[in-house]
Amino acid sequence: QAQLVESGGGLVQPGGSLRLSCAASGIVSTLYAMAWYRQAPGRQRELVATISNSRSTNYADSVKGRFTISRDNAKNTVYLQMNELKPEDTAVYYCNAAWIGLQYWGQGTQVTVSS
Repeated sequence: QAQLVESGGGLVQPGGSLRLSCAASGIVSTLYAMAWYRQAPGRQRELVATISNSRSTNYADSVKGRFTISRDNAKNTVYLQMNELKPEDTAVYYCNAAWIGLQYWGQGTQVTVSS
């Protein structure tokens, strides 16, 4: 059974950094495109960053230059390094894996940016 488990969220001050991790199990994660989404209270879930199985990446304009997505296929893990965090980055962050019509989601991890 496929499972994605996020970790690394928490409370951080503006300008700080966090690294989120997403550990995949039950799937051949090297086949999957991986992504991070986020959802703030009262807002729709939005795409933050994607990384293909060939490691090409894309980012939302709002996080370009501040966030970096990466993957370690040996550990079946995807990371999101978040620097220069802003209060508007506050949201629940979700990991997503997608391949040929199959799609899986993690349970989410809360990121709160506040002084």
